[in-house]
Amino acid sequence: MHIISWNVNGLRACMKKGFMDFFNAMDADLFAIQETKMKASQAEFSFEGYNAYWNDAIKPGYSGTLVLAKNKPLSVVYGIDGEGYNDEGRIITLEYPEFYFVNVYVPNTKRELLRLDYRMIFENNFRAYLKRLDTKKPVILCGDLNVAHHEIDLKNPQSNRRNAGFTDEERTQFSTLLDSGFTDTFRHLYPEKIAYTWWSYMFNARKNNAGWRIDYFIVSKRIMPVVKDSQIHAEIMGSDHCPVGLIIDNFSD
Repeated sequence: MHIISWNVNGLRACMKKGFMDFFNAMDADLFAIQETKMKASQAEFSFEGYNAYWNDAIKPGYSGTLVLAKNKPLSVVYGIDGEGYNDEGRIITLEYPEFYFVNVYVPNTKRELLRLDYRMIFENNFRAYLKRLDTKKPVILCGDLNVAHHEIDLKNPQSNRRNAGFTDEERTQFSTLLDSGFTDTFRHLYPEKIAYTWWSYMFNARKNNAGWRIDYFIVSKRIMPVVKDSQIHAEIMGSDHCPVGLIIDNFSD
């Protein structure tokens, strides 16, 4: 099974920058998108051979998630338990016979940490949700988690301490999630590898590879044996994020 996740920072804009070339080349079984920044009703394009599940934010041009799936799931849940965080279109869960697939766009803490309290509440609620799912079936989680976990996960850790995405609070929440029975697939497979998934548009950050790894595939720890690779497609342009991928064997719980 091949899964792709990509924060496109505006799907319509990304469409003009080669999105479909990458999408078609990957031929993924599941393709998760964050920051669609549009309503499903505004789409002047389609994805042949895929079922599309949109969770649009109420605010125009903001947030939003989308999952494109070759195979229809048993069920689809938007938000946490069908309710939480649907105003910002942040979470989609697809249930399959062997696993739950969760696409998330975690809230950014923002400059001066204006949304840190909101983020902490989100983290607690979302972790509890994932743990409930995990008691039933293994979970495959992907998306923009808006946190660099360790110093290796960003170019300039010292100068970014207490900045959004690298606060002690956010990093601790990530650790707590992993301690709850989940694994960061990329870091597990590549413990020493330096690779980033997001670069600021300022200061030639991408040209200089001054980035952050904030886009992830997280899985229930018990299914790591069937994870074959966790990939970062840093060469793919079209957004300030690059796509990430997961190769996983078929498995049963």
